[in-house]
Amino acid sequence: MKRSIGASLAIMMFLQYFTWSAWYVTMGTYMKSNLGSSDVQIGAAFSALAIATMISPFFVGMVADRFFAAQRIMGVLHLVGAGLLVLATQVSGNTAFYWVILVYSLMYMPTIALSNNVAFTQMTDPGKQFPWIRVFGTVGWIVAGLLVGNLGIEKSANTFFLAAMCSAALGLYSFFLPDTPAKGKGVAVSGARALGSDAFVLFKDKPYLVFFIAAVLVCIPLAFYYGFANPFLNEIGMTNSAGKMILGQVSEGLFILAIPFLINRIGVKYMLMIGIIAWIVRYVLFAYGYGDPNSWMLYTGIILHGVCYDFFFVTGYMYSEKKAGEKIKNSAQGLFTFATYGLGMFIGTWFSGFVASYYQQGAGHDWRSIWLVPAAIAFAVLVYFLLFFREKKVPEAVAVEEV
Repeated sequence: MKRSIGASLAIMMFLQYFTWSAWYVTMGTYMKSNLGSSDVQIGAAFSALAIATMISPFFVGMVADRFFAAQRIMGVLHLVGAGLLVLATQVSGNTAFYWVILVYSLMYMPTIALSNNVAFTQMTDPGKQFPWIRVFGTVGWIVAGLLVGNLGIEKSANTFFLAAMCSAALGLYSFFLPDTPAKGKGVAVSGARALGSDAFVLFKDKPYLVFFIAAVLVCIPLAFYYGFANPFLNEIGMTNSAGKMILGQVSEGLFILAIPFLINRIGVKYMLMIGIIAWIVRYVLFAYGYGDPNSWMLYTGIILHGVCYDFFFVTGYMYSEKKAGEKIKNSAQGLFTFATYGLGMFIGTWFSGFVASYYQQGAGHDWRSIWLVPAAIAFAVLVYFLLFFREKKVPEAVAVEEV
C-alpha cells in the first residue's frame, strides 16, 4: 500500500471516529441537563445506534455494495448526517430527540462498514496494516474528547455542532478517497445474505460459536459504560470528566498497536480472556472507588478501556476474518457487527437504563449497586468462556463452502 493512500485512509479514520466521539460520549449528560431525561430514556437513545447497526448491513449489502462506490455513498451519508446532528439541537422533547438520533444513526452506522471496506480494499496485508490505520480513528476519538472536555461543552448543544462540522468535512473529503467500486452489480443478494448468512457456516466450528455467544453477552457490560460512565462521573463531581475519559482511548490506541504482536505470542484464547477480565475489574473499581471523584480506582477503571475493547472486540474482528477466509470474510464481519453492536448493544442499552433507573435515589444513584451488575454479567461470561472455549491459537482460514 502506497504511503499517500495510507495517509488518506488515516485521515478518513480520524474524521470518522472524531464525529462519533464528539456527541456520543456525553449524550447522556446532555439529555439530563437539557431534556430532563430519565435513565430509561437515556438507555433508549443509546439503543438507537444498536438498532441502526442491525439495519445497516441490509443497506450496505443490498444497496451500497451493489449500486454505489463505497466512498461516494459514505460522503452522501455523512453530509446528510451533519444536518441531522444540527437538528438534534433544535428539539426539546425526549421523543423527538430519540427519533432524530435514530435517523442520524441510520445514516452513520453504515459508514463504519463502508470506511472499513475502503480501507481493506487498498491494503496488501490487512492483518498488519489495518491496526495502524484504525489507530487514527482512536486518535480522532481522543482529540474530540479533549476538545469537548477542555472547552467545557459536554452539557451543551455545542457537542452536536462540533460533530456536525466534522461530519460535513468527512462527507466532502470522502469524494476524494481512493475509488472503491461496487462489487455486487448484477448479483442477486437476499436480506439474509446481506446480514451475513454466508458466515453461518462458521457456527459449525465450536470454538467460534462459543466466542460468538460470548461476544453478544459481553456487549451488555459494554453498554453500561457507553451509556452511563459520563453521567456517573459528572454526578460524583469529577471535573472535566469528558476530557479524563479520553485516557481510555489513549490506552486503546496503545494496545491496538500491540495486538498483532500479542495475538501471535499468547493466542486468541488468552487475548479474549484478558479482555473479559478487564471488564470485571473495571466495574469493581467503579463500584468501590466512586466516593472520591479523584480516586485512583476511577482513573484505573477508565484506563482499562484499552484492554476491555481491544483485547476482545478488535481481536474478535481479526479472529472472525481469520476463521472465515477470503471467500466469506465480509459476511463474517457483517454478522459479527450485527450480533455485537446491534443485538448485544440493543439488549445492553435498554437493560442498563432500567438498572440505573431502579437504583436511582432522589437526584442521585446507588452507583455501587449499578456497577456491580455489569461486573457480575462479565464474570458469568468469563466462566462460560473458560468452560467451553478450547482454541489455543489464531487459526488459519477454515474451509467453507458456498451457502
